[in-house]
Amino acid sequence: MTSQKADPDIARRAVRLWLIAVAALIFLVVLVGGATRLTESGLSIVEWRPLTGMLPPLSAADWQSEFAKYQSTPQYRLVNSGMTLPQFKTIFWWEWGHRMLARLVGVAFLLPFLWFWWRGWIGPALRAGLWTLFGLGALQGAVGWWMVASGLAERAEVSQYRLAVHLVLPCLIFVAAIWTAQRLLPRPNLAVPARIRASAVGLVVLALVQIYIGALLAGLRGGLIYNTWPLIDGQLIPPASELGALEPVWRNFFENILTVQFAHRMTAYALLVLAAAHAVDVVRTLRRGPARSGAMVLAVAVAIQASLGISTLIHQVPIALALAHQGMAIVVLALATIHAQRLQPIGAQARLGSGLPAAGRAVEI
Repeated sequence: MTSQKADPDIARRAVRLWLIAVAALIFLVVLVGGATRLTESGLSIVEWRPLTGMLPPLSAADWQSEFAKYQSTPQYRLVNSGMTLPQFKTIFWWEWGHRMLARLVGVAFLLPFLWFWWRGWIGPALRAGLWTLFGLGALQGAVGWWMVASGLAERAEVSQYRLAVHLVLPCLIFVAAIWTAQRLLPRPNLAVPARIRASAVGLVVLALVQIYIGALLAGLRGGLIYNTWPLIDGQLIPPASELGALEPVWRNFFENILTVQFAHRMTAYALLVLAAAHAVDVVRTLRRGPARSGAMVLAVAVAIQASLGISTLIHQVPIALALAHQGMAIVVLALATIHAQRLQPIGAQARLGSGLPAAGRAVEI
């Protein structure tokens, strides 16, 4: 690509705002995906047509054709038998909107990326990472169809294994986009003891693990069972015989509703304790600065998310609360990512430098 001279600050700001916009779109896709799942709309479109599928049915005959395809699925026969065409249109629009938003993310990523590349604003190191993100986004589309296909043959819902992958992959892309955007800020990272940086990164990882377990629980419809707190099935800790009822033992962590919900609760407690301990450590270690405020805001966000989770469980997963819970999970993930990226172990800055481009050079990371 031909390099175009530009103020490096302008180039850096433009690329950063673009990545933030992409992350915001991913957040919206995840929320709409959650609504699609909660309204049981995800199996309403039984074909994967990346290009021709962009147009919805345009005539009465087209709608009848789509409805007939849906009527051949196990979900229609076992769950929605007798559904009317207007009712089908409601779930169709949720799934169609989800797919269109996913396509929009791809376009919003690729076109500006190519333009920035052509302008010479993106150097080789950053370019390679962004191509990787685009590849992961394309893979996410295939994973989405792989998930839907699991509910079109012998079962009336999608596989919880595939649902969890379908949720975690965009979360990983979301984290990478925010992390990269933060690296383009024209300011040095904050030097902190290594343990603080390690616990901050640990919060990002634990948040991703919790999202994965939450997706497994959602796929099992596990939020509709054991709707008490703090007890689960009348106990704080269920018997090992119930937690390990399935053979082989590993299946319990993916298929046993009691075990998966217990794991989701325990991971939430661990996340809350780690966030609080991290905030206390930062406040005691650092006299002032953005690291303190970032750690405290993150701890409060995790506490709010835990409260939403408890409320969602107790009220048996109403759509509004469930969406708030899912949306807040992504907010926690974003805050954890921003906070962790800003921190560097003491001494790392001297070894690595600021990582910012010199005047007149392409943005290099």
